[in-house]
Amino acid sequence: MPPLVAKKKRSAHTRAILDRLQEAMPDARCELTYQTPYQLLVSVVLSAQTTDKMVNRVMEPLYEQGFTPDTVLKLGAEGFLEKIRSIGLAPTKAKNVYKLSQIIQDRYQGEIPRTREQLEDLPGVGRKTANVILGEIFREPTLAVDTHVFRVGQRLGLHDEKTPEKAELELLQLIDRSYLPAAHHWLILHGRYTCKAIKPLCDQCLLSDLCPSVKKAH
Repeated sequence: MPPLVAKKKRSAHTRAILDRLQEAMPDARCELTYQTPYQLLVSVVLSAQTTDKMVNRVMEPLYEQGFTPDTVLKLGAEGFLEKIRSIGLAPTKAKNVYKLSQIIQDRYQGEIPRTREQLEDLPGVGRKTANVILGEIFREPTLAVDTHVFRVGQRLGLHDEKTPEKAELELLQLIDRSYLPAAHHWLILHGRYTCKAIKPLCDQCLLSDLCPSVKKAH
């Protein structure tokens, strides 16, 4: 377990990290392709345990044709499954997208709901997915803790929690609201391309002098 930064230093440590990431990635954004809030919701549900690139490869052609809840309802769960079969866990995801599309059409007149409770009530939508939608679409100060954010936060000594939800709550105590929701993208992209799970690129990392994991290794 990487060493946790001392509590009295953690807020300043967090600000220093986020300031550097912001400077390096001023235009950081979601790497999932979408044209409407509903399309983003579908892509985030499909991205569980697979890559954004895989989801984009499968869904971009569908989105370009105009992809709405009605599209999925007309295809049916089996028809939609045929479109996404190359994505991991496709059968379960197809059923969830069909069911959530039904709810969005019937209960919300085709618009995605904008509260956490309503979002998490949709099939296949958990806390992380709801946070992505609330931050990306509604610009709320959320932090979606996926595997990258969890790992980067831990390595940088910002948390030592065992679950994403506890890590989220801990990180939200440290991160000033002015950095949100953009900090979500900075941390994800840093984890995806530099602070990788296997063979992190510590020698190329703009945070190496701030990172307790690097100092511990030396």
